Amino acid sequence: MSELSTFPITRKWPPRHPQRLQLYSLPTPNGVKVSIMLEETGLPYEAHLVDFATHEQASSEFRSLNPNGKIPAIIDPNGPGGRALALFESGAILVYLAERTGQLLPHDAAARYVALEWLMFQMSAVGPMFGQLGFFHKFAGKDFEDKRPRDRYAAESRRLLAVLEQRLAGRAWLLGDEYSIADIAVFPWVRNLVGFYGAGALVGFEDFGNVARALAAFEARPAVARGLLIPARAREPQP
Repeated sequence: MSELSTFPITRKWPPRHPQRLQLYSLPTPNGVKVSIMLEETGLPYEAHLVDFATHEQASSEFRSLNPNGKIPAIIDPNGPGGRALALFESGAILVYLAERTGQLLPHDAAARYVALEWLMFQMSAVGPMFGQLGFFHKFAGKDFEDKRPRDRYAAESRRLLAVLEQRLAGRAWLLGDEYSIADIAVFPWVRNLVGFYGAGALVGFEDFGNVARALAAFEARPAVARGLLIPARAREPQP
């Protein structure tokens, strides 16, 4: 196990349990991917809230870990070769944790690439498009008189939901019967689209029964229910 004090971020977020994986995050669709993954795998970790309200993601300490200033990010004190490993980008972290624990990524080579395929689909399409729709439907963009940007992202979000709908036809999860990091990446964004963004009616979510069914199954998982609330909004010491 490597000494975490060499990482500047630990000056702002001191670890109480330095032997555990350190998570720096916020309960957003990208942030909860990692907390859900950690809850699913049972890997011991310590969560630190990165408060956007006070722009902590722009602090020099956080940017020392992720120069892009985005959550989530991790430090694993027990990384490859026994050396601490710092990582940012939720997709990279999901792959790392899957390989670290041997869970939620198929061991069969062909199935593994299918999981990565759908993970990249979320990273390149679902997240960016749903996020843009959120801006134009819920946040500052909703006040724009010109609704063409909103409608463009609504149409693209609906198209992406149709891709997921087709994929989930006859399948419990994106890979079939096997729940994986692909589902952990995709469904927090679907949940956010119809929940927090309130865009279900705009994209006609009622037309996507397979997606709704898989989302309900995702939300029913105990590890998902826990992970959606991590890190807690108030900083409280973890046992």
